[in-house]
Amino acid sequence: MHAMNVVVCVKQIPDPAAPPALDPGTHTLDRSGKLILDDSDAYGVEMALQLADAAGGGEVTLVSMAPNGEVSGLRTALAMGAAKAILVSDDALAGSDALSTAKVLAAAVRRAEPDLVLAATESTDGYTGTTPVQMAELLGMPSVTFAKKVEIADGTVKVERQTEAGYDEVTCPLPAVVTVTAGVVEPRYPSFKGIMAAKSKPVDTLTVADLGLDPSEVGATGSRQEITSVTEAEARQAGEIVTDEGDGAERIVQFLEQLKVI
Repeated sequence: MHAMNVVVCVKQIPDPAAPPALDPGTHTLDRSGKLILDDSDAYGVEMALQLADAAGGGEVTLVSMAPNGEVSGLRTALAMGAAKAILVSDDALAGSDALSTAKVLAAAVRRAEPDLVLAATESTDGYTGTTPVQMAELLGMPSVTFAKKVEIADGTVKVERQTEAGYDEVTCPLPAVVTVTAGVVEPRYPSFKGIMAAKSKPVDTLTVADLGLDPSEVGATGSRQEITSVTEAEARQAGEIVTDEGDGAERIVQFLEQLKVI
């Protein structure tokens, strides 16, 4: 059994508990403050650590793209047990859309020569859910999404893929990109020893040029989308309260007919 080299794409995001701030010029999320590990990525990190252990050895490498050389979210994942990290940080990346982000992550992941790449199905601050599969396509790897269980054997990954009706059993050759749904494993808490060790684990910080990418392909200039305006969500209106005077069932039927549900 050879050692597994697992890469986990992790996103460092503004704290969801704090009110989100937008950049007034671009209407994009203000990422200038302290960033934290996206909760949805903790599941990928935990699954990667478990798979490396099950393979009888191996290591977990983190790949992240964030402004201002931000590493606090990475340190959390390193404290959980990941061995090292690759951080892509460059002012040219501001305003990147999902595809530009996938190009950057793919170039960084390629350097790590992984057997398996894990990512969350979607990030908590972007919710496009497209970046991991775009990255897989750029890497020329098969991708399996919505994994609730992942097993590795003989150069093959076997996944239980979550569906509305249960799960599909999917197998594909390695290397592959697998997206993990939230709640599939219980992410470990970093121990004090892990937190201390994380401080000295290597974080390789790269620029767009280091990855051999053209700056015009990424960031706001390379994006095929722009946010033209942002408005507050409408306040929810109070619903109609119906007092049941023996005709409640009829009233419900009338209401559903109005909605053209029946």
